[in-house]
Amino acid sequence: MVFYIFRCNFAGMETTIILVRHGETVDNARQIMQGQTQGELNERGREQALQVARRLAGESLDAVVASDLHRAIQTARIIAEPHSLEVATTPLLRERDWGSFTGRYIPELKGEVWPDDIESEEALLQRARQFLIHITTTYPGQRVVAVGHGIINKAILAVYAGCAMRQVQRMMNAEVRVLTTTAERAASATAVAAATTPAAASAE
Repeated sequence: MVFYIFRCNFAGMETTIILVRHGETVDNARQIMQGQTQGELNERGREQALQVARRLAGESLDAVVASDLHRAIQTARIIAEPHSLEVATTPLLRERDWGSFTGRYIPELKGEVWPDDIESEEALLQRARQFLIHITTTYPGQRVVAVGHGIINKAILAVYAGCAMRQVQRMMNAEVRVLTTTAERAASATAVAAATTPAAASAE
């Protein structure tokens, strides 16, 4: 489990976002493209979530927020339990919609032409920006755990850093990265859209 800390100093009340990717799922292990399907943590994924919960048990947390997909909610509830916090959900944290690629075996997607029903990178980055605005305006000056997915988390980090998604190192299952930002910065954040390929995707 790797922890990264990013900090930007801007005027306003700083919100600390403890960004987490959900634990490993049954379909992660099978290399199936989950997209916006619900997913289910496997035994390893539940243990990964418990490790994060133990690591954060002594931390001061004000809220726990998750994607409204089951695998993220499962992870968030395990993390929230030591703090007796309820888990709030938001569709802004949902994984990328992989359209017709959903449910496919990922190694078989290499070289295939992308169908038109995949969520565009521009739309994904806009959703990531809306998430940062939502968290910093809803929880100003607070410490919030946010449990998302591999690709949406990558988009959030790209918007936060103002860079292309391909420049952001992919988060592994149950990996944690800590961001400190403000509503003002979130509202002015931009990211550089750059084409991604199915070969670079994973069973998020």
